[in-house]
Amino acid sequence: VDDLLKATVGFRIDYPLEQGDIRELCEIPEIRLWFIRLDSMYPWLSIALDWKAGELARYTAMLVPHQISKRDGLVYNPEAVELFLVSKLFSIYDWLVENEVPKPTIRMKDMTVMLGRQFDDEFFAML
Repeated sequence: VDDLLKATVGFRIDYPLEQGDIRELCEIPEIRLWFIRLDSMYPWLSIALDWKAGELARYTAMLVPHQISKRDGLVYNPEAVELFLVSKLFSIYDWLVENEVPKPTIRMKDMTVMLGRQFDDEFFAML
């Protein structure tokens, strides 16, 4: 577990697009389906991603409905990202506690902030 938490996991996706196909990778159903399967098998994976390199945002984009705006970039559906985060908080927090990872609440708070949300201390006290 220590090695996993020290690692910075990322993805390099080589998916050839037909000429003229301007979709982002997170807009391709086959790729999103692969990430949904990955997340179901390893629900704690998002804690090991290289957040500084933007991997958490990209991973979330594969799992959460969103829009891509020229002005704002990636914009998650607010309700969907909140449900995603709550689900992750429940599963990952328990995984961190079971594996005796120090300061699990801080790690979870950092994750929510990385995705533009904040949960109050009362929420974390319920975990």
